[in-house]
Amino acid sequence: MSVLLFTIIVLLGAFLAGLLGSLTGLGGGVIIIPLLTLALGVDIHYAIGASIVSVIATSSGSAAAYVKEGITNIRIGMFLEIATTVGAISGAIVAVYLNANYIAILFGCILIFSAIMTLKKKVDHSTLDNTDKWAKFFKLNGSYPDKGVDHQYAVKNIPGGFLMMLFAGTLSGLLGIGSGALKVIAMDNIMRLPFKVSTTTSNFMMGVTAAASAVVYLHRGQIDPGIAMPVCIGVLTGATVGSKVLLKANTGKLKIVFAVVVAFLALQMIYKGISGL
Repeated sequence: MSVLLFTIIVLLGAFLAGLLGSLTGLGGGVIIIPLLTLALGVDIHYAIGASIVSVIATSSGSAAAYVKEGITNIRIGMFLEIATTVGAISGAIVAVYLNANYIAILFGCILIFSAIMTLKKKVDHSTLDNTDKWAKFFKLNGSYPDKGVDHQYAVKNIPGGFLMMLFAGTLSGLLGIGSGALKVIAMDNIMRLPFKVSTTTSNFMMGVTAAASAVVYLHRGQIDPGIAMPVCIGVLTGATVGSKVLLKANTGKLKIVFAVVVAFLALQMIYKGISGL
């Protein structure tokens, strides 16, 4: 395969990954890594390196808008980034010692879990009752604007959310994905943040988490510009288009189709990992 053809295929695949990832709430990495490894035969470590770069780009682009609107809780994001950054660096270091087949199996399992979480009905939490003492100490409680009205909310179970973020960061560094499903569990289910706040704050954190692990992959020479460049451009363009299409799209049916596709790719990754052992 020529370099030009490879670049075009990666660019188009990354665009589709960014588009679908934006419409369903899952990052583009859940599509781009299987595309690179299963369809194009790229080593999974280089595929992860390229995915990490794309996560930085998409997170940086979309997070700025949410911060400007005042929805993102920057204090929570900065606090939890301590956990995700430590986890991301640890995961990236472990990845070099872990057999690529084991990484493929783990990646497939996380994809299946992410697909299930995508279909799960989200419950919005906005109660001010029983706030955590650590939330008061670190001043993490806040508010977000919705249709011109500020909605107050309290944060709960800070230690539980912090530990889950440590685990999410480790998987992000190890697998090169945003681990959005795990971060939603941490902020939505454990810390009981309102859905808008948890999703936008998670998006804000992904870029920092990915940047931490990118340093390790860059040091090992596993971020190939020839792969990372078209992946980054494609995913960023797809995510931008997806954010506009999202206003008119029927996301309910789309998420079901996307979950089936992700589950299929996950099974392929698991099969590849098991057969290669």
